[in-house]
Amino acid sequence: MNMKRANRAAAADRPGLLAQFSNGSLNLGVKSMKLMKSAALASVMMMALPVAAPAFAQESNYDLGNVWSASRINVLPGQFENYMDHLAGQWKKVNEFAKAEGMLVEYHVLSTNNARDGEPDLILVIEYKDYYSKAQQEAFNKKVNAMLASDDRSRTAESGARSSMRELMGSTEYQELVLK
Repeated sequence: MNMKRANRAAAADRPGLLAQFSNGSLNLGVKSMKLMKSAALASVMMMALPVAAPAFAQESNYDLGNVWSASRINVLPGQFENYMDHLAGQWKKVNEFAKAEGMLVEYHVLSTNNARDGEPDLILVIEYKDYYSKAQQEAFNKKVNAMLASDDRSRTAESGARSSMRELMGSTEYQELVLK
């Protein structure tokens, strides 16, 4: 009997706790059940937090930017001025037309300083606003042919003729990642 009174007296010092004890046993009332459900839910959420936190943190620190194409050119001996004439002529004309049409942003001719064996003499860089569909590329190609008064076959033959001036070492396409 003294033990029950001692428990009640100790519980009386803490508001709300006395209501949970009746005759020395835990009385699980509606409020207690809600409290236990809330505690259980909170503990499950706390256990899931380390797993879910990386999913919430998946926002990137960058946005996709413009598309860049870089062609590596090895100019054959004695052909540098001839190839530069081509670049300053038809190549520039086509790229200026593409800028006016909104197909590209900018273009550059870069020279490699002290090129070693296997490195290009020139790099032709073109910056596009985005990737273009096949239909967009074909439509633009038709406009270029009309501007140059040529067709795909003659332009391919002209490109082949330039092989006496240069060797195309390959090209690489890049997508700019704009940091936030």
